[in-house]
Amino acid sequence: MNIILNQQAADLNTLLVGTPTVAALLHALQQDKAGVAVAQNDTIVSRSQWASTLIDAGDRIDIFSVIAGG
Repeated sequence: MNIILNQQAADLNTLLVGTPTVAALLHALQQDKAGVAVAQNDTIVSRSQWASTLIDAGDRIDIFSVIAGG
């Protein structure tokens, strides 16, 4: 299944085994940590919804990391 991940084409079949959820994707990418935010098709997915949010073919997923500075 092909998606757009951070503006790059990606094949979920090579990244995931099992149900394609936001949580599974973040775990596979080692990004399931504090300070990470996710948007699916330009809509922010709250952390509490990561495990239940399915990823469909053609979805656009953007992963953001919080950067502190002054």
